[in-house]
Amino acid sequence: MLEGLPPNAAAHVMRLTCDEQAARSIAAIIVETFDPATAAAAAFEEAPDSRGGKSSWAVEAYFGVTPDEASVRALIGCAAGEALAEAAIFGRITETDWAAASLEGLTPVRAWRFLIHGAHRRAAVMPNDIAIEIEAALAFGTGHHGSTRGCLLMLGEIARKRKPRAILDLGTGSGILAIAAAKLLKREVRAGDIDPVSVRTATANAKRNGVSQFVRPVLAGVTAHEALSRGGPYDLIFANILAAPLRRLAPQIAHLAAPGADIILSGLLPSEAAGVAGAYNAQGMALLRRIKIEGWATLLMRRHRGR
Repeated sequence: MLEGLPPNAAAHVMRLTCDEQAARSIAAIIVETFDPATAAAAAFEEAPDSRGGKSSWAVEAYFGVTPDEASVRALIGCAAGEALAEAAIFGRITETDWAAASLEGLTPVRAWRFLIHGAHRRAAVMPNDIAIEIEAALAFGTGHHGSTRGCLLMLGEIARKRKPRAILDLGTGSGILAIAAAKLLKREVRAGDIDPVSVRTATANAKRNGVSQFVRPVLAGVTAHEALSRGGPYDLIFANILAAPLRRLAPQIAHLAAPGADIILSGLLPSEAAGVAGAYNAQGMALLRRIKIEGWATLLMRRHRGR
């Protein structure tokens, strides 16, 4: 899943300070409404209140083209009320601003043995860590998103029990999941994305992390590229996208999955999880586990062996 814009495309920003629930709701509705290749949103805690009161939160949305302010304010109003809709501040940012902000906020992220970090935080890597280095300027592709962390935790859970041989990462984005699987399992990971910037980014990240021999991303949908279709059937499939395309792709993903395969699905709001699980259950898959991190659900499905 492309968790946000490449830094050279983020030209506009909307920012709003509010409480935690409102920040999460606003970020969620923006992520659900806009194409993830053209917009990104994040909710985060600002400096804690030194007097012990409630901390303030902020929500930021980045856009590659000039946003329709009235439409964005209407979304904010639906999610958190008209007062906050009027308080939203819109502005422009430069590539230098983006990179500086990314570097400042890019703290290492841990999920099981995986540590995702920028080049400026290599000292944080411990001897037993599986370190994944992502260019700091790619702030929204660094594993900070709850859906990405959920996928990494599911990968760790699977790896404790078995070692999948054929692996596929659909909607690879920055390539984090493919790189993590390649580093952990030392196997080829087929990866694809419909966004050419994501493919270039994932390719560069695979090279940076020393797994370019295992991860060679291609520009493709699910079965639209021979490099993906001929690699199946797959023992493990990642699809960290969004709820609507996940439901639509259920038959194609089932076709690519080997009997007994594990399928990790994410990019879902908790309210969408049951509907997505139902779509895959209809294709012969059972829900094994569901986790929620920072307002995002991740599902672990398994294809029945008899199908």
